[in-house]
Amino acid sequence: MTTHRLTRNQALVFDVLSEAEAPLSAYTILDKLRGDGFRAPLQVYRALDKLLEIGIVHRLESISAFVACAHPEEDCHAHGVTAFIICETCGQVTEFHDHVLEERLKGFARARNFKTDKTTIEIRGQCAGCA
Repeated sequence: MTTHRLTRNQALVFDVLSEAEAPLSAYTILDKLRGDGFRAPLQVYRALDKLLEIGIVHRLESISAFVACAHPEEDCHAHGVTAFIICETCGQVTEFHDHVLEERLKGFARARNFKTDKTTIEIRGQCAGCA
């Protein structure tokens, strides 16, 4: 688990995401945590906001879902680029960091005087098992 001090709700949301086989929407997380006293989406979103802020959860924009960071012991904010491959058939997500790609994208932005805050790449297709 992470070394960050989490509230009860944050820890519950993180645990659900850590145990999930695929990315989860906020409403799916809510459904999984109803037995733990979660009643409203706002409870989930507040926990997710903090988990995203500390870098142990990622939001997959293209599918409006969340995944636990594959490297929670590292500072994911230190990586300039976080990339994911997402299988559209089974939902499997693999997180990776590529330093060559990161340097090329930084150079591209720098050449255009563009300051990046966050770079996330989502590659969608089919994994080897589904192809």
